[in-house]
Amino acid sequence: QVQLVESGGGLVQAGGSLRLSCAASGRPFSINAMSWYRQAPGKQRELVAAITSGGHTNYADSVKGRFTISRDNAKNTVYLQMNSLKPEDTAVYYCNAEIRPLGVFTYSTYWGQGTQVTVWS
Repeated sequence: QVQLVESGGGLVQAGGSLRLSCAASGRPFSINAMSWYRQAPGKQRELVAAITSGGHTNYADSVKGRFTISRDNAKNTVYLQMNSLKPEDTAVYYCNAEIRPLGVFTYSTYWGQGTQVTVWS
């Protein structure tokens, strides 16, 4: 069974940095796009950053220049380096990936369990 397991969230002072990781585990498979979303209390889940299998990236305007998404295809892992964090970055961050498990001919969307990021000023 394919799973996405996140790590790296926590409590950080404004201006600080955190690095989130998300590893895909399970039966051998292929992965298309990988993304990070976040959801703050009382708000809708929003796309933070995305990266294709070829390395093309896309960012929300609110994080451009501060966050960097990257991936290690050999490790089936996506990262989110977050610098110059602001209190408004406080949210639960979710990993998302389009995955085709071995023996399956279509891609499905998988979500991680979420990791809390809290930025205090």
